Amino acid sequence: MLRRLKDILADFFRQADLVLLALCCIATLFGMVLIASATSYMGLSKVIRYVGVQGVALLLGVCVYIALSMVDFEILMKKWKWLVLFDILFIGLLLTPLGVSDNTGNTAWLKFPFIPFSIGPAEVVKISFTLLLAKQIEWLRVEKRDLKSFRAALFAAGHTFLLMGYYFVISGDMGNALVFFFIFLAMAFTAGFALRWFALLLGGGGAAVAAVFLLDLVPDSMKYMLDRFIVVFDHSYDPLGKGWQQSRSLLAIGSGGLLGQGYLQGTQTHSSYKTNLPARHTDLIFAVCGEELGLVGCLLVMVLLAAIIVRVLIVARRAETPFQSNVCVGMAAMLIFQTIINIGMCLFVVPVIGITLPFFSYGGSSIVTLFAAMGVVSSIKKRSPTMRRTVRLLRN
Repeated sequence: MLRRLKDILADFFRQADLVLLALCCIATLFGMVLIASATSYMGLSKVIRYVGVQGVALLLGVCVYIALSMVDFEILMKKWKWLVLFDILFIGLLLTPLGVSDNTGNTAWLKFPFIPFSIGPAEVVKISFTLLLAKQIEWLRVEKRDLKSFRAALFAAGHTFLLMGYYFVISGDMGNALVFFFIFLAMAFTAGFALRWFALLLGGGGAAVAAVFLLDLVPDSMKYMLDRFIVVFDHSYDPLGKGWQQSRSLLAIGSGGLLGQGYLQGTQTHSSYKTNLPARHTDLIFAVCGEELGLVGCLLVMVLLAAIIVRVLIVARRAETPFQSNVCVGMAAMLIFQTIINIGMCLFVVPVIGITLPFFSYGGSSIVTLFAAMGVVSSIKKRSPTMRRTVRLLRN
C-alpha cells in the first residue's frame, strides 16, 4: 500500500502541473493573510476559526488536486450520463432540509453536519458542466461534423440555459447562474461556432432584457436585482441601501493609495461596525487589500490570478485533443468571469451579484472546488504530447 502511494506521488511530481499548483497555493495563502486582517475586528477566536477553515480547505484542495491529476477524463466522460444525473440531484438537494439561505435570501448552500463549511452546489457543478459541455461540443464536431449550423448552436445553448434555469429557479442565485453562461460563451467561441449565432444570442438576449425592464415586467421578488443595476449607473440612487456596500468598498480602496494604510491598520477593515465594510472577508476581500496594501497589493492579487489563468490557457494550447483544450478554456473562463465581476463589484462598476474572488475570498467549498478544477487542468497537462515526450526522455 505504501509503495503504491509512493509510486502515485512520484508520478504526480514527475508529470503533473506543479507550477499551477504553486500559483494556486500562493494565491490562497495570500488570501488567508487578508482574511486574518478582515476578521480581526471580530476577535482572535473568529480569526482562528476563519483562517483555520480556509487552511483545512487548502489542504483538502491540494489532496483533491493530486487525486484528479491522476484521472483520465477522456475515459471518465464515457459515463457522462451519470454526471448529468449527479448535477440534477446535487442541485436538487437545495430543496431539502440541507439547503440553507445566505444573507440575500438565496438558497444556494448545502450544510452537511460532518463538514465544517457550507457547500455551494454551483461551485461543484461548474466543473461537471464544463466537462459535459466539452463532451457535447466534441460529439457535435466528430459525430455530426457540425459546429456552424443553428441546430448545433441551439443544442449547446439549450444545455446551458436548461442548467442555468434549473439552478436559478431552485436557488435564486443569479451570479453563479451567469458563470455557466460565460463558460458556454468562451467554449463555444474557441470551439468554432459561427459568429452569427453569438450576435443573435447576445442581441436577442439584450433586447429581451431591455424590454422586460422598460415594460416593467420584472416580478416584485426580483426588483432588488433591478435596483442593483440602477445604482451602478447612478451612484446617488439609494446610497444608504443598495449602493452602500459598493460605496464603502470604493472608499476603502481609494483611501489605500499607492502602498496602503498598512497591514492590520485599515480604517474600514478594522472598524468594529460590521456595516462599515460589509462582507469584508468574502465578496469585498479585494477592498481590504486595496485599503491595507494599496495599489501595489491589488496589482499583486491581479498578477497572481492572471498567472493562473495564463497557465491554464497554456495547457489548453498544448492539449492533445480538442476535448481537453475545451475543458481548459472552460476552467479559464470561470476564473476570468469571477475575477472581473468581483473586482468590478468592489470598484462600483458592475452590480453586486454575489461572486467571490477566486482563491482569495473566504469559503471552504470554493477553495476545494477551485483546486479540483485546476486538478482537472493538471490531468490534461499530464497527458499532453509535450509531457509524454519529456517523460520518455527522462526514462531513457
